[in-house]
Amino acid sequence: MNTVLIIVNIAVFLLLMFGLFMMQKKHVSFSKRVFIALGLGIIFGYIIQLIYGATHEVTIGSIDWFTIVGSGYVKLLQMVVMPLIFISIVGAFTKLKLTKNIGKISFLVIGILLATTAISAAIGIGSALGFGLDGIQLTEGDAEAARNTQLEERVVGVENMTFPQQIIELIPSNPFQDFTGARATSTIAVVIFAVFIGIAYLGVKRKDPEHGEFFAKMIDTFHSVVMRVVTLILRLTPYGILAIIAKVTATSDYGAIAKLGKFVIASYVALILVFLVHLLLLSFAKLNPLNYVKKGLPTLIFAFTSRTSAGTLPMTIKTQTKDFGVSEGIANFAASFGLSIGQNGCAGVYPAMLAVMVAPAAGIDPTSPSFILTLILVVMVSSFGVAGVGGGATFAALIVLSVMNLPIVIVGLLISVEPLIDMGRTALNVSGAMISGVLTSKATGEFENEVYQQPNVVES
Repeated sequence: MNTVLIIVNIAVFLLLMFGLFMMQKKHVSFSKRVFIALGLGIIFGYIIQLIYGATHEVTIGSIDWFTIVGSGYVKLLQMVVMPLIFISIVGAFTKLKLTKNIGKISFLVIGILLATTAISAAIGIGSALGFGLDGIQLTEGDAEAARNTQLEERVVGVENMTFPQQIIELIPSNPFQDFTGARATSTIAVVIFAVFIGIAYLGVKRKDPEHGEFFAKMIDTFHSVVMRVVTLILRLTPYGILAIIAKVTATSDYGAIAKLGKFVIASYVALILVFLVHLLLLSFAKLNPLNYVKKGLPTLIFAFTSRTSAGTLPMTIKTQTKDFGVSEGIANFAASFGLSIGQNGCAGVYPAMLAVMVAPAAGIDPTSPSFILTLILVVMVSSFGVAGVGGGATFAALIVLSVMNLPIVIVGLLISVEPLIDMGRTALNVSGAMISGVLTSKATGEFENEVYQQPNVVES
């Protein structure tokens, strides 16, 4: 009987996918299809949980099949991340788009990421204090106890990592290993390697123009092929969002979410306030924030549903270049550095809130100016090297709490609402990366204002 019900759910899912396909055939805009997929996924997933429950065999069996589409789409995006970063940055050198401003670009991108992370930490502190969050009130069940056991093992390799050691982790020692994404900082390592290749190309071009021209043509050809692959994958976005959000709504523990509702609300208030800061920064740069919201939403929605900044990277770059008018080199720098440096949600808001919540248990007054200033500085410095995949926020929280000599148990106590909050954090991380790209491009004069002003999202 259960098998028959699973087949029925799969049939309904395929029917929804067919509906999205027909919309594409009828040239319904990409943004509308993404929103429709999000809504259908929420409704379909919630109905499955309402009928069977989150842990029922039918729900688990159905979601297992949906995951082929959802996780498969994310994996395809992750597949193209490293080739895209490498080819795009080297290509920016061969097209002479980075040679004059590379130092300024790097400084501005990293500076904006760190500055917005400091602001995010301050807002996270304010939200935790404003809502009166207290970590002492949290209870530990079997799942939380198991999680904390894992964290205690993990923190051993984190707490003794100094800031210089974090910087060293960004430097590639084996770029071919980093192309596999073997380390949390592999993305930044590939960026650095690509910059060295680009600089080397400039030297070869001066001394041996013939070889330089051949290399440039080769890179241009590879770039065209990689971008075509990216385009093909991005066309699958509505289907991926449908599957991912259906899984989230079908398997979420709404009872646990209700118990920690105050923390969830406080977290999203902080995340929304930081997003408003992003829009305010655009206004200061004399750019219409409404255009940013309208054209950036499909990318932010995917980041929200997928919970992976790394998997969203091809969309992050495409949105910056095609929809916002950011130059290709800057878009790649901002998107790539945004994966491991200054993540506003995971490395800014979240660790700051947890530190405030557990400070009283350690005999510290969380309203003390010295504590708040120290915490903001620690959060900003510790944001180096946070992986842009699931678990990055946990890693950031462990670093901050360890440096501040605060108990790490609270990280495990929030496991039941972690996926829900991580969705908002990831979207904010991606927004922070895109904002740094837009502002840097504007500051360096490599910004196409007419592209930014166009009202519609460019189709993939």
